Amino acid sequence: MNETEKLTVGVLVSGLALLVPGFLLHVSPRFPGSLTGSLIGIAGAVLLLFSLVYSMVKRSTWVKAWVTKRVRMGAILSFHIYAGVIGAMLGIIHSGHTFYSPLGIGLVSTMLVVVFSGFVGRYYLVHMGTDLREQQSMLAVLRTRYDAAAGVLAGGPAPSVWADVPLPGLLAAIADLEYAIGARELLKRTLSRWTTLHVGAAIVMYSLLSLHIWNGIYFGLRWL
Repeated sequence: MNETEKLTVGVLVSGLALLVPGFLLHVSPRFPGSLTGSLIGIAGAVLLLFSLVYSMVKRSTWVKAWVTKRVRMGAILSFHIYAGVIGAMLGIIHSGHTFYSPLGIGLVSTMLVVVFSGFVGRYYLVHMGTDLREQQSMLAVLRTRYDAAAGVLAGGPAPSVWADVPLPGLLAAIADLEYAIGARELLKRTLSRWTTLHVGAAIVMYSLLSLHIWNGIYFGLRWL
């Protein structure tokens, strides 16, 4: 996971978030059934189905062993992320912002949950873990300085570089950092359940997607 990948996926997810409230500016009830709308919807569905490759490889030992000899898991994960986000964007465009039927509303809602829960797990929690480690290291340094400064006041030996460190300032910094670490750890524990939410929402989404495709074929494609 490099900075370019994080920036690209962040831009795509932001674009997806901006597409959702587009019904305030543009509603086209006939667009989903048109040739262009149908092709966009088919492309989005294909990408969403292709994104399942990562899950299949990850959960099958022999498939994973065979595939990883030829392709890195990191590359498959990147494809999973891009296919999911772009597929969801095409799905929103295909809808023409006509969220009237329960099936359409359910499909769009679960699709967004899948994308955003995946984004939180893949990027936000990793970034949060890095920040936590840095804050914990900084807290250890501040506590060491506090112990050294307290030793000077007690008449004990301490490195001269810490002899004039003000204790009130150190105590305030330590208290602020401890509060920040506690808040981040609580948020991280809360968001750590993202995998359950992500997988559960994906199962519902693919079920609704299958029903949506069957519904379109059964009632006929309007552009034919």
